Amino acid sequence: QAQLVESGGGLVQFGGSLRLSCVASGTGLRINNIHWYRQAPGKQREWVASISDDGTAALIDRVKGRFTISMDIAKNTVYLQMNSLRPEDTAVYTCNAPHLRVFGGGVVDLWGQGTPVTVSS
Repeated sequence: QAQLVESGGGLVQFGGSLRLSCVASGTGLRINNIHWYRQAPGKQREWVASISDDGTAALIDRVKGRFTISMDIAKNTVYLQMNSLRPEDTAVYTCNAPHLRVFGGGVVDLWGQGTPVTVSS
């Protein structure tokens, strides 16, 4: 029923920008808190950013000042604006809704399929 779909990844030069989108779809759902994770080749997955429907946002230290997370509740969409990209930002970026409200009052933990980001030197 419910699903998350990421988009917006691609290849960008050092210092460039990308905007990732995470769209939730399904009957009667309501987004509340969303997390972005990334996993680089040969490395463990790491948490990058979070946002809640009360406006609270958080970022991992190494992306502060460069990345911005935002939410459009009406569109069931969360965005990750990435500026001043560096090669070390290269990874597959995945969104997660651990407590997504769905039809009937249920709660589900959903993950998207991931969107790859490659930053060249």
